[in-house]
Amino acid sequence: MEWNDETIARLRELWAEGHSTAEIGRRMCVSKNAVVGKAHRLNLPARPSPIRRDGVVALPRPAAARRVTGPTLPPLVAAEPAAATAPRATASVTVSEPPPKVAPIRPVAAVRPVRAHTCCWPLGEPGTRSFRFCDAEALPGKPYCAEHAGLAYVKVRDKREEAA
Repeated sequence: MEWNDETIARLRELWAEGHSTAEIGRRMCVSKNAVVGKAHRLNLPARPSPIRRDGVVALPRPAAARRVTGPTLPPLVAAEPAAATAPRATASVTVSEPPPKVAPIRPVAAVRPVRAHTCCWPLGEPGTRSFRFCDAEALPGKPYCAEHAGLAYVKVRDKREEAA
């Protein structure tokens, strides 16, 4: 939307009549936020808040308490470096037998070969022997079966359903 002299004059007129920003937006085919922004840039007089309060009056705040200061501490003095200690003699330890060899950790093979048209929904805890995939027939163009696709994908609700 381009704000020209005509539209600005119409905005000022509707604003002076006291219409809400949403109503002005509907009449001018622009968003409410566009009306708010332009009114702010034109320095139009502020409106009272449309939010009604139930006569709640703000209580006066108590005076701020004075800050209590404690005793002042003497400044810190840098510590002197520690004296060097003589190295200790260590007893030599001889090991009679070498430590037992530990089997190297092998990479775990794939749980199952990936096949086309099967459900890829994980079942169980990864890294355990019971971990696997669903393996049911996948929906066309989807990685999951019908049951798991229902869990994985959120359906967009129609705005008309939400209004009802």
